[in-house]
Amino acid sequence: MPEKKTIERARRAKREGKAPTTQAGEFVREEMEHIRQGKHGARSPEQAIAIGLSKARRSGVELAPPKRGKTSAQTRRKAEQDLEKGRSGAAMKPAAKRSAARKRVLKREGRAAASHRALSRQAKAAAQRRRRRGTVTPSTRRTR
Repeated sequence: MPEKKTIERARRAKREGKAPTTQAGEFVREEMEHIRQGKHGARSPEQAIAIGLSKARRSGVELAPPKRGKTSAQTRRKAEQDLEKGRSGAAMKPAAKRSAARKRVLKREGRAAASHRALSRQAKAAAQRRRRRGTVTPSTRRTR
């Protein structure tokens, strides 16, 4: 369950008309903080980001699932499921056994996934992939 502070920050971003990715960024930030605090770990920065995005979708952020072909069908299905859960607003209590098992597994993972170095490496690699694809981003759209 995300912290009230995080949900409030995301709502403020929505009120200001910011993009869903910006709203979801608050949840990713919270996840990184949890890893740094030692609440649990993650295998990679990508996993930590995925956990944050999942939390965002379940909290009602209208973040579209990845397009077909970008990720595995399983990841896309999970994103669709999270989005549906967020839209329904039905606050079902999660299964205690499943929650405990998930926490136990994450606690065994390392903490280096949320280090500044790992995040920097991940961001640079993602930017390079975007450049290679030739996707137009706000930074490449500058007028001269």
